Amino acid sequence: MTPVDLAQSVAGVTDLWRPRVVARVNDHEVKVSRIHGTFVWHRHEVDELFWVLRGTLRIELRDRTETLTAGQLLVVPAGVEHRPVADDEVELVLVEPAGVVNTGDAPPSDLTAPPS
Repeated sequence: MTPVDLAQSVAGVTDLWRPRVVARVNDHEVKVSRIHGTFVWHRHEVDELFWVLRGTLRIELRDRTETLTAGQLLVVPAGVEHRPVADDEVELVLVEPAGVVNTGDAPPSDLTAPPS
């Protein structure tokens, strides 16, 4: 049991789109990440939580776009195709089961993060 300072943890992330695990809860990982730009369209077989610490994040869905600002979170349900977009750099927390590939069902690319 060690407290996690989210601001300090995300400050240590230097590569965009490369989440870093900062805690584990049962079979889930709590990750911090920095993102900027447009990600790939993808879906996961599990729910995924996005929690914005700093900046403005758009989660594009096929039928609408949800915009999140600092302090807001959104759970994208399993099977829902989505694409995160950050016009300026965003710092965020992700919560998802261990082993989830960040690009989901999209073909591997330079945005695919190595396993945690």
